[in-house]
Amino acid sequence: METVQELVPLAKELMAQKPSAKLVRMYVLGGVLALFGAVLGLMETVCGPFTAAGRRREREATLAELRAARGEPAPQEQGKPLEAVQGCRALSNRLHAS
Repeated sequence: METVQELVPLAKELMAQKPSAKLVRMYVLGGVLALFGAVLGLMETVCGPFTAAGRRREREATLAELRAARGEPAPQEQGKPLEAVQGCRALSNRLHAS
């Protein structure tokens, strides 16, 4: 189904064929499951960045606790500031002259 507008003619065609009650239930169940999947996909897309940031914070906190328990100092981004690391990443993507 490319568009929602195709659903109405499909429903009219199905009802014109006089399908059995079991077949109608199957169509309804399939439609409900498809709608449920679309809603879940939309929610995952909208909420995905927030959960990824939360997982990263939890992982960093766990690593910091483990380092503190072992007595190791926290890493300092290998001695480079964040802007320098981001600048290197941008330059590595441009491999040709423009």
